Amino acid sequence: MDKQYSKGTMVTRDEGRSIGNEKSDDEWSITVPQDSNSNSHEKSDDECSITVPQDSNSNSHKISGNERQWLYSLKKSREYIVSSRKPKMQMVPNLHRKIQSNISCYEPLVVSIGPFHHGKSELQPMEKYKEVFAVEFADQDSNKPTPKGVSSWRATNSASIDELYGRVKNIMPNVRECYAEDSIKKYSYEKFTQMMFLDGCFILQYLHCIVTGNYKELKMKSHDIAFIRGDLFLLENQLPFEVLQVLMSCKFKNNEGMGMINDFISSAHNKPDQGHGFIQCIKDFFRNFLGKNCQGEGPSLTKQESEKTPLHLLELLKTHLIDPKALSEECDQPGESSCDQPGESWSYRSAKELRKAGIHLRPGKSPGLLDVKFDSFLFSSLLTLPPMTVDDSTKSEFLNLVAYEACPDTPDEFGVTSYLCFIDSLIDHAEDVEKLRSKGILLNCLGSDQEVADLFNEITRDLVPNPRVLVDVKKQIENHYKSRTKIWIAEWNNTHFTNPWTVLAFIAAIFVICLQVSDTSLASIQAYYAVHPKQS
Repeated sequence: MDKQYSKGTMVTRDEGRSIGNEKSDDEWSITVPQDSNSNSHEKSDDECSITVPQDSNSNSHKISGNERQWLYSLKKSREYIVSSRKPKMQMVPNLHRKIQSNISCYEPLVVSIGPFHHGKSELQPMEKYKEVFAVEFADQDSNKPTPKGVSSWRATNSASIDELYGRVKNIMPNVRECYAEDSIKKYSYEKFTQMMFLDGCFILQYLHCIVTGNYKELKMKSHDIAFIRGDLFLLENQLPFEVLQVLMSCKFKNNEGMGMINDFISSAHNKPDQGHGFIQCIKDFFRNFLGKNCQGEGPSLTKQESEKTPLHLLELLKTHLIDPKALSEECDQPGESSCDQPGESWSYRSAKELRKAGIHLRPGKSPGLLDVKFDSFLFSSLLTLPPMTVDDSTKSEFLNLVAYEACPDTPDEFGVTSYLCFIDSLIDHAEDVEKLRSKGILLNCLGSDQEVADLFNEITRDLVPNPRVLVDVKKQIENHYKSRTKIWIAEWNNTHFTNPWTVLAFIAAIFVICLQVSDTSLASIQAYYAVHPKQS
């Protein structure tokens, strides 16, 4: 007989068989005396018996039909997660929408593109322009004369509006799959096709006029033209690129349409030539001679990457700003940085403090946001940053890029987010903006330097960067800070050589000391020969 005793409790297998109904070998009977002071192990009327199945799969715990359906749904959830990773046209994640001051940056001002904001009353005036632009896009002829002072029209094919619409209608099954079912269920198949067609023609006709400089062809106010440009890069105002692609392939010759889009995105982010003086050219020569290239070459895409169809214009903008191949290589590196270790962080501070520590700042030539270079020399270092224009559209553009990176079906890279966090770490106050602006890294078209500092502080609120992005630059800055010799020389230089007059005073002091040393030396020599005359 197997027994297990505890205070006031007796458990037996045999007694479980002998009490009450017949029990199986897989059940135990637990006899609990009602009186805890009882010393007898004999069963009485005051004792209760509890039967516990030993096997959890006993027939007394059969799974019901509803429970089986629930378990089946758990298995199907894995398939749902896999399918949800397919790229979709996304809305701004709730985490980003919770900041009230940023909500307006996600809303279109004059035109709706796609279904998310379609039908809003404040956007209705632009709907008539869509109809006009669709007809003009179909009738566009590259041989049409252009006004003086503007570029010629891009080479186009002859295509009727019926043909263009038919091409768009043929791809609608694929286009509808780019949206979650709930977001387009209120649109019939015909209504959805018409919306995609009008929006696609509107975008391409707008870009065609902007790139060629034919602004008068748009027949709208200048402020509307500027607002449309910003609306085209909102996350919730995107059109599946497949729609634009089929319209361009039908209307433009020799891939002119894709070239037009690339020119539009590039022109919006071209930075003014900062220029370099003669001394800077000499420095560049010696850096190149020593094998230290301080300038980025910009994104260089492979043929496969360049032929890859983007999801929408916003993704194409991100590809222009960040080299996908370089970003992927950085993210694939093993996490060995000190910032990956709990309780450790980088010690560098703002741009002003970097300068005091002997780290000089300089603008690069590449528009790539992650083309950040750090070059260390004997007594100082050079941090090269991509130049950037800050204006009224900067906040909205960056916030929508960050929101796009946070969508569930985008790669886990956070390139733009990491860049913004890095720049924000260099900007604490207006003095830091002034330092970056004086070096040609920031072109301030927004207002005061304090406004720019506040802008980056607002954009980076609640953002978490990828610790592997720019990790090499951060390590090099950290190593510079750990070099006591470089820090001491930088402090000494900041104390004694803050302006040209102190440099001249130092040179004069050295010259005077040299004269005194030479006079003392000559006097000593003369005294020596006076005491020890030469023997003839």
